[in-house]
Amino acid sequence: MKFIISLLLTLTFYTYADDHGADADVLAAVNKYYAARNAEDFKTMVAMESNAGVCSTNSDGSFHKACTVETVEDYEQNYPDGLNNVYYPEATKISESVYLVRFYYEGVSGADSQPYRTRVTTTWVMENDKWVLRSQHYSPAAYGGVHQTVKSDFEND
Repeated sequence: MKFIISLLLTLTFYTYADDHGADADVLAAVNKYYAARNAEDFKTMVAMESNAGVCSTNSDGSFHKACTVETVEDYEQNYPDGLNNVYYPEATKISESVYLVRFYYEGVSGADSQPYRTRVTTTWVMENDKWVLRSQHYSPAAYGGVHQTVKSDFEND
C-alpha cells in the first residue's frame, strides 16, 4: 500500500513539475467558458474574462475591436443566437501566467441557423489565481470536404 501511495505522489509531482497540470487547467477553463457561451451563462462568462477587458478580432472581416470589459447586462442586450462547439484545443505555454490556446470553433448562428466555421486563437492569463480570457482572434475556416454543421447536430436524441 505504501508503494502505491508513493507511486501516486511521484506521478502527481512529475505531472505538475512539467506543467501538464497547468495545461489541463487552462484547457478546462476554455471548455468551461465556451460551455457558458452556449448556455448563455453570462455571469460565468464575465467572471472568466480579464479584469483588464478582452481584446477581440472577429472573423467577419472587420477591424480589431477595442479591448472591452463586458458586463452581464452588456451580454443580455447584445448576444448573438447560435450554438457552437470547440474542437481540438491546444494549449501552448508562453510564460508562467500566460497561455496561447488555439482550436476550431464550429456551429450555427443567427435565427436562420447558418453554418459557422472558424479558427480561434485565444490568450489566457492568470489573474487572482484563476485562468481568464484576455484576447481572442477568429479567422474564417472555409475548408471543404467536411461535415456542414446544422442545428440538429446540437439536439439530444
